[in-house]
Amino acid sequence: MTAFNDESGTGDALRRTLGVDRRRFLSTCTAVAAGAIAAPVLGAAPALAQDRGRDHGHGHDHGKGGHVLVPPHRRGIILYTVRDATARDPLASDLPSGFREVFKQLARHGYRQVEFAGYNQHANAPGGASLESVQGARLLRSWLDDYGLRAQGNHGFIPPSWPLNSADLDTFKKHLEIANILGMDHMGTGGDPTGSSYRADWDVAADKWNALGAIARREGIKLYTHNHDAAYGFLLDGGPLDDQGRPTRSSGIRKLEYFLKVTDPKLVWLEMDIFWAHVAQYKFHTYTALDGSTRKQVFDPAGLVVRNNKRYPLFHAKDGVVSTTNGMGYDMVPFGTGVIDYRTFFSRVGERNYHNPMIEDDNSPSATDPAQSLREAKISYDNLAALRSKRR
Repeated sequence: MTAFNDESGTGDALRRTLGVDRRRFLSTCTAVAAGAIAAPVLGAAPALAQDRGRDHGHGHDHGKGGHVLVPPHRRGIILYTVRDATARDPLASDLPSGFREVFKQLARHGYRQVEFAGYNQHANAPGGASLESVQGARLLRSWLDDYGLRAQGNHGFIPPSWPLNSADLDTFKKHLEIANILGMDHMGTGGDPTGSSYRADWDVAADKWNALGAIARREGIKLYTHNHDAAYGFLLDGGPLDDQGRPTRSSGIRKLEYFLKVTDPKLVWLEMDIFWAHVAQYKFHTYTALDGSTRKQVFDPAGLVVRNNKRYPLFHAKDGVVSTTNGMGYDMVPFGTGVIDYRTFFSRVGERNYHNPMIEDDNSPSATDPAQSLREAKISYDNLAALRSKRR
């Protein structure tokens, strides 16, 4: 491959699309030419501002960088990251155990928001095993208030039935009541609207989510769905039909992009998991067009948010290092220790006083190191707080 010439600015545009910094972009040109779409370079340094000075809440880096990209009151964590700590037996460990002690520790780390992943903890923790009730929510709210934390979402109950049966509707309304007690603006789920690739199934999912969103809106809650990589694959919406009468080719629109078009923006919101969006960037870069040709289209996660900015009030901020063996392009690591270029991502999407990034690392709990998840939560918080825009 010839040396990369960026004088036209084309390289900068592509680099922004791929979500990598300039140094990593230049070093990946050969790999991209060989077909390794959107994969960053092994061993690249994480794209974090180097200054880690104290943040006094003014939104600046006191002369050593640009604006703070995630203001202090927007820095959150989904409790799934520290699920081993909330599930720990307080009678068998001196480490923080159960919701109350975990809230206390997260507040010490600097977090100001938490996203729930259900309301269960160890039975010996204050409040007992399940706090999935009005009474439990009031207890949780008292602890959140004690430590200056705000609940901002939950990966909880979305009715499996459609049309809704009465039992599912009652449970859904109970969760909306719990969300209101906890002070949430948003309530959601950890799964995609549907696992299908077919437009007809996404139309059904849109009808369901519009209906659920209307119920949530009447209770003052914004309902959101959470993506994994598959939702950013290409929709099958045309071409020859298979033996079951289903389309086999794509117009080039991605599944969740279609969902955004056919759902009501006043009723349905989304939480982008930025890690899984980058996995989708790595995996889903070509499709079979309606005419049978193979087309290339590299997914731009930040670009999708920019085009639909108010639809994405929440993010999952999880990081990754390159993997050439797992089929995903990345292995998950604590935030700020990987290669996903969060400085560029947050700079591009803007709206820093609207978005709520929630730190997540599915791998933080350790079977051999019980203190690991809370320790890595602190590392992730510090790296999130260190993000600064580039000086101009």
